[in-house]
Amino acid sequence: MANHKSSVKRIRQTKTKTLHNKYYAKTMRNAVRKLRTLSDKDEAIKLYPVVQKMLDKLAKANIIHTNKAANIKSGLALYISKLG
Repeated sequence: MANHKSSVKRIRQTKTKTLHNKYYAKTMRNAVRKLRTLSDKDEAIKLYPVVQKMLDKLAKANIIHTNKAANIKSGLALYISKLG
């Protein structure tokens, strides 16, 4: 157990932030998964900017790494371009 008041508070803050970050990361993963399951190109093109914005926001807030966001975006763009 922590010995200082500040470390007890830090543990509480970390727990709260971890829950917050997990929620948004999971929401992003679900959106990416939804986009990857689409087979209609028009729907995918409509959903792509929403997912792209979500990835950029999470990267800016350091919830996911900037390069991870870029890799996911490029992979999704490639997937959309291959759709018939």
